Amino acid sequence: MYEEMSLFSKKIKSENIPLAERIRPKNINEIVGQEKILGINSPLRTMIEQNRYSSFILWGPPGTGKTTIARIIQQTTNFRFLSFSAVHSSIKDIKALMKEADFTFNTQNSRTILFIDEIHRFNKSQQDAFLPYIESGAIILIGATTENPSFEVISALLSRCHVFVLNKLSSKEIVKIINKAKSQIAGNYKIDDNAISTIADLGAGDARKALNYFESLIQNFSSSTEITLNSVKQFFSKKVLFYDKNGEEHYNIISALHKSLRGSDPQAGLYWLARMLEAGEEPLYIVRRLVRFSSEDIGLADPNALVQAISVKEAVHFLGMPEAKILLAQLVVYLATAPKSNSIYIAYKKAEEDAINTSHLSVPIHIRNAPTKLMKTLNYGKNYIYPHDCDNAYYYQKYFPEKISEKKYYIPSNFGFEKELKKRLNWWNKLKKEQIEKK
Repeated sequence: MYEEMSLFSKKIKSENIPLAERIRPKNINEIVGQEKILGINSPLRTMIEQNRYSSFILWGPPGTGKTTIARIIQQTTNFRFLSFSAVHSSIKDIKALMKEADFTFNTQNSRTILFIDEIHRFNKSQQDAFLPYIESGAIILIGATTENPSFEVISALLSRCHVFVLNKLSSKEIVKIINKAKSQIAGNYKIDDNAISTIADLGAGDARKALNYFESLIQNFSSSTEITLNSVKQFFSKKVLFYDKNGEEHYNIISALHKSLRGSDPQAGLYWLARMLEAGEEPLYIVRRLVRFSSEDIGLADPNALVQAISVKEAVHFLGMPEAKILLAQLVVYLATAPKSNSIYIAYKKAEEDAINTSHLSVPIHIRNAPTKLMKTLNYGKNYIYPHDCDNAYYYQKYFPEKISEKKYYIPSNFGFEKELKKRLNWWNKLKKEQIEKK
């Protein structure tokens, strides 16, 4: 049963098999890249060479070798090996086979390696199903995922698995793989080195993607044609950008945009903005982040930043794409070049902490509202002084709860409009000090 459901069931060799599949490495020495996790004496290599496994997760972008490593383990281990895709298999099917593996373990003392491709596709309650079988030793779990396990794998499962991180392949490593693949191509093709390098770049760290590009290119040229850099550029007239709107790269790039603006670098800001927009990111998502930035990182150093951000938000909603690109570019440059201050952000975080710790304290009675006769009888609002009736429209009275001292949360920076706010605060503090001394 399990052999029929295997992801890696043997199939008849055929020229119709994709090139990436035909040249898939057969042992760990053939794998290009990933030296960090497959180098001599590395934990993963040692597991494979010694056939002594503990549960682990392979995390990395597409086309970096996760499935290849699993196949090599299947081909070299003497453990029973079951493999599934979380996309095509139900948790019910896997539970049934885990129970079978548990029976085999208890009756024959034989363990089972269970490989789950795209394990993040199982929700967190479904992932719980693996725990008792890992704990009993009946199964050794190998999971593969393109998503950050910290977010997509339950902590109980993550604590029982080692995480091996696979990195995107370099262009040089992909060139090496393509040159190896040339031997699998029928015909005497002449391919310029610059053409191969460009295809490697198009792969964006994904060997499978690069090999698919290479194969599609070859299929559209005769073997007598010399394939040059211009041939590649004409064939791939529009490059497909590497970007995952729902994955980690989505968050990495918006983080790069945010940090570029915080660092007052409009050039880098425009680059990351273009990376997102040209890959199809939703412009309203970007502008929402920029609205937050205008307050979190600029704040009152330039109050107009928030006005600009809200205006662009409305304009983006009104115009849509592609016109919105220029609006967002204008906002990015404005925010990057604006004076920076996180004083409001820091002030609120301090106030938030105090508010949580002192939420039991009552509002001072003199600043309570008294809309009813009963409340007035209870002295709500008694002795409150209306500042507009006083000199300079100011009268010092304590506004914090009685049982805590007055706090200073907001401290303006020395940049932009906050210099003016500092003058204003100094003025009010001067009046406050004078009135306290009189009292």
